[in-house]
Amino acid sequence: MNEEEPLLGNPPPRRVSKYVREEIDTNRGDLLLLICYIITGLLDSSAVFIWGSFVSMQTGNTVYFGLGLVGSDDDRWIKSGVSICGFCVGSLCFSAFHRFFTPRLRWVITVSFCIQVLCIMVAAAIVTVYRPTRDAPLSWVILVPVALVAFQSSGQAVASRVLKYNGLTSVVLTSIYCDLFSHEDFLSLRVFRNAEEMRRLGAVLCLLLGVIFGGLWAHSSIGMMGALWMAAIMKGCIMLAWLGWKGKKE
Repeated sequence: MNEEEPLLGNPPPRRVSKYVREEIDTNRGDLLLLICYIITGLLDSSAVFIWGSFVSMQTGNTVYFGLGLVGSDDDRWIKSGVSICGFCVGSLCFSAFHRFFTPRLRWVITVSFCIQVLCIMVAAAIVTVYRPTRDAPLSWVILVPVALVAFQSSGQAVASRVLKYNGLTSVVLTSIYCDLFSHEDFLSLRVFRNAEEMRRLGAVLCLLLGVIFGGLWAHSSIGMMGALWMAAIMKGCIMLAWLGWKGKKE
């Protein structure tokens, strides 16, 4: 044995460094992305009911924003425009972050979701302190949380690209409906053996489940505050799951 070789192997700091710099195994990563659909449904349904704009799915926001440009009696188009800007800036930032570092390293994906959690928590804290109501006048108390939640939602979409599950962006369902129902095996039992079709079905069901949760929060006395804190807890669990996720075998 080499006298200079440590008797107990690598010291703990070195083992930790090697662990966090390990590339994760993307197998089964679609399960965590499906949970992101629940978060999307939870936040969007609450936001539309209380704030009047989406914070994840930007197709509806683009419609609201366009209608506002030709004349609108409310401020929904402003909130939608802020949400679109937040999502676009987030897409730029998260994609640049993953490109600058190795995209699928454990620490990179964990930090990406940690940022998303922090954005939701800051938005939740603002809503908890100031408690803006459904008919509250337009102010930073609404616009800042909208921008933060839209910013973090882009991180989910970027993660789906990083993990090579391009169909599970967590912010789009129209194309999933098309692919799900137009598949050649949809009307046969073979569809249950098709992993891609099961992911599409899971995305629809998970988003619907999130919408139900969001609707319950929106109609309660707690409102948007409850939806945001629930989303923060769920995304925090996803972050911890990535931290402990199985590494890729060489």
